[in-house]
Amino acid sequence: MQSVTFGNIHVLKQLSVLRNSFCAPLIYGRSDAMLAWVRSMTTAASQSVVIRIPRRMQERIENIKQMQSKKFNKLPTIKPGRLLIRSRNPQLNQSVGYTLGKFEQPVLVSKGWKNKEALGDYFTINSVQSAPPFMVKHEGEGDDHKKTFNCFNICPELVETLQSQNIIHPTTVQMQTIPKILRGFNVLCAAETGSGKTLAYLLPIIHKLLLEKQLEKFTDTERKIQAVVVVPSRELAEQVTSVARSISQQSGLVVKVVGGGRGVGNIKATFSHTQPDVLVATPGALLKALWKRFVSLSDLNFFVIDEADTMFDDSFAGMLEKILSHAQVASRLSETVGFTRKAQLVVVGATFPGGVGEILSKVTDLGSMVTVKSQMLHCLMPHVKQTFLRVKGADKILELHQALKKAEQEHKGVLVFCNSASTVNWLGYSLDEMGVRHMRLQGEMPAAMREGIFRNFQRGNVDILICTDIASRGLDTQRVGLIVNYDFPESHTDYIHRAGRVGRAGSSSGGEVLSFVTHRWDVDLVQKIETAARRRSSLPGMESEIKKPSNKTEM
Repeated sequence: MQSVTFGNIHVLKQLSVLRNSFCAPLIYGRSDAMLAWVRSMTTAASQSVVIRIPRRMQERIENIKQMQSKKFNKLPTIKPGRLLIRSRNPQLNQSVGYTLGKFEQPVLVSKGWKNKEALGDYFTINSVQSAPPFMVKHEGEGDDHKKTFNCFNICPELVETLQSQNIIHPTTVQMQTIPKILRGFNVLCAAETGSGKTLAYLLPIIHKLLLEKQLEKFTDTERKIQAVVVVPSRELAEQVTSVARSISQQSGLVVKVVGGGRGVGNIKATFSHTQPDVLVATPGALLKALWKRFVSLSDLNFFVIDEADTMFDDSFAGMLEKILSHAQVASRLSETVGFTRKAQLVVVGATFPGGVGEILSKVTDLGSMVTVKSQMLHCLMPHVKQTFLRVKGADKILELHQALKKAEQEHKGVLVFCNSASTVNWLGYSLDEMGVRHMRLQGEMPAAMREGIFRNFQRGNVDILICTDIASRGLDTQRVGLIVNYDFPESHTDYIHRAGRVGRAGSSSGGEVLSFVTHRWDVDLVQKIETAARRRSSLPGMESEIKKPSNKTEM
């Protein structure tokens, strides 16, 4: 019991319920009756009187105190300085300088977005830094940001070629990945989009192939494929091939590309004259080449799986497993050196591939793989502004038109993402009627029609590209300043990849992402994104480690 002094009377709080007549005026705040009762009690007796207050009343008083304290603290997340979250309701803003407590639940702008009353509401996650995190020096990293590619002791001609392309300083992921590949490790590299992963694996591979060429370990007549890079789309295959050729143009290495949709005759023509040193391929085309025995992976030294989260999903996993069965993948470091060496495995992605353990455990020892994982993996990029607008489906075309007009004034390249090929086509017709010049790219287009579309966009022949997620995986979009999610993405992974088309290494600015939130089922994902932004944490539900396959025993 706790003793509280009220005048000359000691009041004792206790759990038992008192039903005496003095309880009612006390509960309902009748101070005059209470004072009269106190006076009568003080004159009636000189001894202390015990008053027992019910627990329910104690809890009610505490609740009232809390409610009153909240009235004086309506803006707990606002501090002087820049805003991290800006919304239509200023009370839901959050400052950059405010940090949520570990057990503090954030108040979300998107909390009520499943109701029609929320139409027209919006919030923006502002950019909090100008440079990409993979180009910023982090505490404890030393002077890595000042280093050049000479620090890797690679061929001088490769460094000169990079310098001629104004590629001087390696990114964080390149600093971590290149030395491990040079030493012969099997590597799993998971890092944010636009951080330079393509160069992180191509540079050490081409360096090693050049050393072998100088040692005359093989001649032109004995040439066999030394490195294979498997990617999910023809557009990405063309891009990786372009990068590989640009850095090996003076070395004499042969780089070829083969993609699906062209038929067996076109695939055969690719290998009719000579075998390439480096082959970049899509899974379907490479499987056809293996079945027809146009190529052999028996003497392979490097096997690269790019955009791993896509390559290990259900649409490609079966083909990838069959391709891997044709190669001899090293299970330990000692097997990647010597004359009878096996293929060194490199797996690369912007999100951690969930099914990697199930497939790779069949061809290599997962324990031998070295994991390179960036600090910002699965996080929202802090240098990219991201706006979410709750809008009716019928109003999206008007909002899009306004955004495109603003981007045109600022001379920005724009990617407009849709969830289906039919929406891409419909939206294209609508923009045609509005007189908006654009191009379209979706997976149901014939190969001949798709060829060169993205290349023309990269060259600036057109500023607006309407596309499906086929353009969100790995493609270099340095000239893009605005991403519009006309259809909200269906998963965290899709959102990360789409948003990663802006603010890439080498781009002039951070860029902006505008997302239209139309359906009730979109709101759940928006709330998770907003929560991650307010907490400055990674998106929930994403893989962060290699999951080893479970040992299933038959009963």
